[in-house]
Amino acid sequence: MSQSARQQSQADGTIPEAGLPTRGPAIPLALIVSCEFMLQLDTTIMNVALPTVREDLGFGEAQLSWVINAFLLAFGGLLLLGGRAGDILGHRKIFVAGTVLFTVASAIGGLAPTAETLVAARALQGVGAALAAPTGIALLATNFREGEERNRAFAIYSTVAGSGLALGLVLGGILTTGLSWRWVLFINIPFGALVVALAPRYIKETGRNPGRFDVGGALTSTVGMTALVYGFIRVSEGPWSDPLALVSFAVGVVLMAAFLWIERRAAQPIMPLRLFTRRTRAGAYVNLLLIAATLTSMWFFLVQFLQGVLGYDALIAGLAFLPMAAAVFAASQFVPKILPRFGTKPVAVTGIVSVGLATSWLTRLSPDSDYLTGVLGPLILFGLGAGLALVSHNLTVMSETPEEDTGAASGVLQAMLTVGGSLGLALLVTAFGRSLRAAQERLPAGLSEAEAAQRALAEGVSAAFSLGSLFAVVGLLIAVFVLRGKRPDPEDG
Repeated sequence: MSQSARQQSQADGTIPEAGLPTRGPAIPLALIVSCEFMLQLDTTIMNVALPTVREDLGFGEAQLSWVINAFLLAFGGLLLLGGRAGDILGHRKIFVAGTVLFTVASAIGGLAPTAETLVAARALQGVGAALAAPTGIALLATNFREGEERNRAFAIYSTVAGSGLALGLVLGGILTTGLSWRWVLFINIPFGALVVALAPRYIKETGRNPGRFDVGGALTSTVGMTALVYGFIRVSEGPWSDPLALVSFAVGVVLMAAFLWIERRAAQPIMPLRLFTRRTRAGAYVNLLLIAATLTSMWFFLVQFLQGVLGYDALIAGLAFLPMAAAVFAASQFVPKILPRFGTKPVAVTGIVSVGLATSWLTRLSPDSDYLTGVLGPLILFGLGAGLALVSHNLTVMSETPEEDTGAASGVLQAMLTVGGSLGLALLVTAFGRSLRAAQERLPAGLSEAEAAQRALAEGVSAAFSLGSLFAVVGLLIAVFVLRGKRPDPEDG
């Protein structure tokens, strides 16, 4: 092959490195989204299995939450480090390393003989996810040409992420009921093995940026993020006055302030502050936090309503979310077609409006609501809105980001989603708890215990969604007045 032809092939992403086969974008995309599907599946799939896990391994009630929290803490705390590691060492290398770690941890967790082993395995899964998730997004930005090809890649990626969350509830119920809770973890192994075996052959490695790690930034960001996430976890389970939560918030704020001070002076910062100097990218980051706050809370409270008010079991409650997964898939089919014509801003605005309408609709939930009239419509709107909003905001963040910063940019993106989910859930749980207690105090006498519980729960869920709708309003204001241009603007990132 001539030198000019080789250069053109490399520009097209068909010959990433010497010795690798010529190929189109389908296989790299399949590998990246397979890993993301595995990670997102794991975010929700364990929730359905928790009662069986408690009985099998002898968890105490307080210990059980750590099956979820250990993963969230490690994942949220190490995201910035994982993203920047990809910039320095190569995104594919860190992507594969994170997938290996996540897969091995899944096997350890599936075989866990004790509660302590399972919690440790879940924390190790979080470390692997913190390496694989941001570098996967960076690989999308660097392996696919800007324009229709990249738009479609991000649309498919977002579809798989949303589907993984929805299908996690379904698969969790099926596997736990039909086989064992251990298969909830074992199911990750074939996905991970496939990615690890094929990624070095089909995914183009990115350029490395030689240099030393920003040790001070890595330490302060990791501990600071972990403290903040832990604080939000505490207040989602108890009062905002919880002493450990307050200490965690204080430590997190101080360390994140120190982190920003270090980043302003570091020669090679773990999170370049120039990522926030462009108004559109900064606005997109804030909106991703708000979108995550809304969507994470929606999952939590709708499951409460479906099981506590409508009386669904875990499997049926999981199946109830399938229309949302279908809506995300439908949105992904036309997002790549409309982005070149309208640009990211109108698509982002439409997506947030759809999410806001869904949240407002859910404020009308009551004990008399049923699935077809009270839940199905909002789920479809949520799916369409999430598909539009996430794809457009992800593209806004990654568009025109220099290759040497793609890992850091995607690490911040993932951090916004993680912290946003924790923050939103903590705030809405507080609103839920207060409304629940108020409803219990004013319920009329003569109601059965079950009916009283259903009425109070429905009122609490409605109050939570009332607060959640404010997230969508703020996000809409940012999308309209902060995001620029109807098409991606190189001047604005």
